[in-house]
Amino acid sequence: MNWDSNTKGFKAYLQLERSLSENSIEAYISDFKKLEQYCLLHTINVQPSKLTQSNLEDFLMYIGKIGLSAKSQTRILSGIKAFYKYLIIEEIITDNPAELIDTPKIGRKLPEVLSVEEINDIIKAIDLSKSEGIRNRAIIETIYSCGLRVSELVNLKISNLILNEGFVYVTGKGDKERIVPIGSEASKQIEIYRNSVRNHQKNINKNSEDILFLNRRGNKLTRVMIFTIIRNLCELAGIKKTISPHTLRHSFATHLVEGGADLRAVQEMLGHESITTTEIYTHLDRNFLRQAILDFHPRSK
Repeated sequence: MNWDSNTKGFKAYLQLERSLSENSIEAYISDFKKLEQYCLLHTINVQPSKLTQSNLEDFLMYIGKIGLSAKSQTRILSGIKAFYKYLIIEEIITDNPAELIDTPKIGRKLPEVLSVEEINDIIKAIDLSKSEGIRNRAIIETIYSCGLRVSELVNLKISNLILNEGFVYVTGKGDKERIVPIGSEASKQIEIYRNSVRNHQKNINKNSEDILFLNRRGNKLTRVMIFTIIRNLCELAGIKKTISPHTLRHSFATHLVEGGADLRAVQEMLGHESITTTEIYTHLDRNFLRQAILDFHPRSK
């Protein structure tokens, strides 16, 4: 088998066995071809089924040296591992040279966290004499109370509010719905906004009639507008940190975990598919971790 026939067979495997989208298949094939180009460049004149673990490790070292990030290296390695899995399934090879290759470590940069005092300072900076200020107060309270993504906030519907029971329905990534608890202060500010601003708004766009937060023209707020609102309020409050709507979501999760909330519960509220994603929010200070051990470890009592 040569590289061309390998590529065709691998593509058929991705289509028929893995049922991947065309974009995903093209990405896999593109990454596989990088390995072919490397072999041509370094005169490694063997078919891919004959490459060794050492060959593949040298390839990964090479793409790292030419500047590809750890994230890109991880993606390429995933494609190569899928290819050799295909060769195993087709019984073209019996030993998988990619099986024991470690995934490059990807460092995850933690976003900023606001203290409770800083969040209060942001809220105090809002001009409640203006209708936009009343709306913005409700927006800040809702993001922080529910830990919403900015896309979830701008698409939040009036029909999905169950404030009398303390919940809201949220549509997250992949159109997956989840029920999220909402605090009393956020519920209060939403009701104030609805009664004093939203219910009196005229000329509402037909596509935005059920959307909670609107701009002055009766349209759904954009993601950029939410960023702008929060950035301006942080400037007014004198906060020098790099802040975005996600900072409030991150602060929501961090404050919950620091308060003793179960990580699985936080995972559900944030809409994370994997608990591993939620663990980014457990960057707690040493004193908190020490106290947790003193309080809960059986040998510490």
